[in-house]
Amino acid sequence: MNNETQPPPPRERFYRRERQSVPAARAFACQTLGDWGMRERAYDVVLCVSELVTNALVHGVPPGRGFLLRLLPYGDGVRVEVHDSGDGVPAVPQGEGPDPGEGGRGLLLVSELADKWGVGERDPGKIVWCEFAGEPHC
Repeated sequence: MNNETQPPPPRERFYRRERQSVPAARAFACQTLGDWGMRERAYDVVLCVSELVTNALVHGVPPGRGFLLRLLPYGDGVRVEVHDSGDGVPAVPQGEGPDPGEGGRGLLLVSELADKWGVGERDPGKIVWCEFAGEPHC
């Protein structure tokens, strides 16, 4: 992160349940990381934003609703949060079973790229988050 004594304030943006929200969320994340002067791992962060946002749109956002993307300074890195109002708890596919097809790959990527990830409660819905140490950049 930059050399300021105070971390930058968190940034957030609300998106509607529509396809255009995925590239818009990626652009917002990239712009935010650039504004914060973060230099390392930005491509990983932006890819995970894309995956979490896509999961929210496909599985977590009921029709007529949207989701909130929050980016928060986290030590020398960043925390990504996607807040949605849907039911269910996302999980990485386990085992050597059949190919998950199109489903399950996003969280697998997030689990490999992020330092930590998880799911928190909110009413209604959930918060899916991931954290990256270091300095992301685009």
